[in-house]
Amino acid sequence: MSVYLGEFIGTIILVLLGDGVCCNVNLEKSGFKGGGAVHILIGWGMAVMVPAFAMSRFTGCPSAFNPAVTIGIALRTGDWSTVPGQIVAQLLGGFVGAAILILLYHDHINATGNDDTVRGCFCTAPSIPNPTLNFLSEFVATFVLVFTLALIPGAAGESNVSWILVYGVIVACGASFGGLTGYAMNAARDSAPRLAYQLLAPNFGKKNANWGYGWIPLVAPICGGVVASLLYNALAAAQMFG
Repeated sequence: MSVYLGEFIGTIILVLLGDGVCCNVNLEKSGFKGGGAVHILIGWGMAVMVPAFAMSRFTGCPSAFNPAVTIGIALRTGDWSTVPGQIVAQLLGGFVGAAILILLYHDHINATGNDDTVRGCFCTAPSIPNPTLNFLSEFVATFVLVFTLALIPGAAGESNVSWILVYGVIVACGASFGGLTGYAMNAARDSAPRLAYQLLAPNFGKKNANWGYGWIPLVAPICGGVVASLLYNALAAAQMFG
């Protein structure tokens, strides 16, 4: 159970720190409103690095907090025994983390009023709606995430991950792809908080959670992670990594 508890708590922390940055710089009356893209990039990098370090020590295995990463690890290691439970724990953690933020920022959400702005604090949306290119953006971003994490020493579970490189991967993906779709790369940080926004944020029944787009950050990251892991396995089988 420690694996599932670690993924659950870690994903709560990830969403608290990551979506918390978005709330902090976008919602009205926040003291950090207007912090900008660099603030978000730095915050999201830390939001992934901190629980990845803390919870892997707790669980004794590589922590993911991301269904795409979890599936990618399983494809590379061949161990699927905990995958379903990990994904459930991640989605529940994402929902709980967003629910806590909705409580903390309740007054700021009410002061903001603009549902698009509020929704953007909890889940992603494309800057230019184009389902094909939006899907490709999330696919490529997650491919880069999963493939590079696979090459970082310890990503397969044999030793501790290089945490500063985890931070670097997240920041690099955001810096390069964030302006396209918000670089979700993770259903636990998008679909679960999207549901929490729809159910728990003020103006119940009057909000549009944009599920018409929401399937893309749910499906595309998993596809990108699968292809990245299959490529890694092919290169490893060809002994391309020495």
